[in-house]
Amino acid sequence: MGIALFTLGGTISMAGAARLDGAALTAAVPGLETLDEPLDIQDLEPVGSGSLTFAQVLAVAESASAAVRAGAPGVVITQGTDTLEETAYLLDLVWAQDAPLVLTGAMRNPTLAGPDGPANLLAAARVAAAAPARGLGALVVFNDEIHAARWVRKTHSTSTATFVSPDTGPLGHVIEGRVRVLTAPVRCAPLPPPTAGARVALYTVTLDDDPDTLTALAAGQDAVVLAGFGVGHVPAVLVPALAELAARMPVVLTSRTGAGSVLRSTYRSPGSETELLSHGLIDGGLLHPYKARVLLRLLLGSGADRDAVAAAFAERG
Repeated sequence: MGIALFTLGGTISMAGAARLDGAALTAAVPGLETLDEPLDIQDLEPVGSGSLTFAQVLAVAESASAAVRAGAPGVVITQGTDTLEETAYLLDLVWAQDAPLVLTGAMRNPTLAGPDGPANLLAAARVAAAAPARGLGALVVFNDEIHAARWVRKTHSTSTATFVSPDTGPLGHVIEGRVRVLTAPVRCAPLPPPTAGARVALYTVTLDDDPDTLTALAAGQDAVVLAGFGVGHVPAVLVPALAELAARMPVVLTSRTGAGSVLRSTYRSPGSETELLSHGLIDGGLLHPYKARVLLRLLLGSGADRDAVAAAFAERG
């Protein structure tokens, strides 16, 4: 069995009004025939990445695991880029195989000059077949760079260099067809797939914010991820509402900046990280808000209580 290629749609497969299936997608990639491992194409129902659900992503994870158990040395998933940083992280959290699980896509569709999809797909296939990529979990391969799902972010709406890892840089590169892994991330044990749903709101703090807006958003939710200013600050007027929420549900403190960690005890003014954590908010560490929501929803869907959530963020945040 060759490398399993699962196609989910996205810009990489957009050809005007039509969508390219896996056969047409791979036919447009010069160099695939030089791979030591062929591609075993499995076309999935095309879904715009903005419409993907947890259930659909977890179903792909199970299909990918089944392919590895059947002998595939690695897996490539093509999808849209809008939510790729989130789907990659969700897959990474549950991926229990040593075989590489590689996500890629495109920023320019095949009808445009210089589409990047073929090069990205070729690089992703090379990484999926590479021994140095084993044991690294889910990876995102774009622009000949190899990124850990845990750290990668989409940082530009149109650039082909949109995927970067601000806190770490890429794990490696594909150079003249050779996969060079320069550093390996610390891997945590995989989490079980959820057995129930969970409603997790994401609230981004803004200038002159209103506690009533926060309270209304949190109504009916099981938890909240808070994207605070800078190192984890909020307007002082929000603190009573956040303290009340943290008394009845997990509230995870993250930074809206997209890079760097929230702090724990550097600032002590009203609305500071020290005050918020003293009221029971959970330290999100280096996890940015979108990925914190993925982790929190997965934990709650598996029955984790507040203490288990806090422990998980202490390990993974």
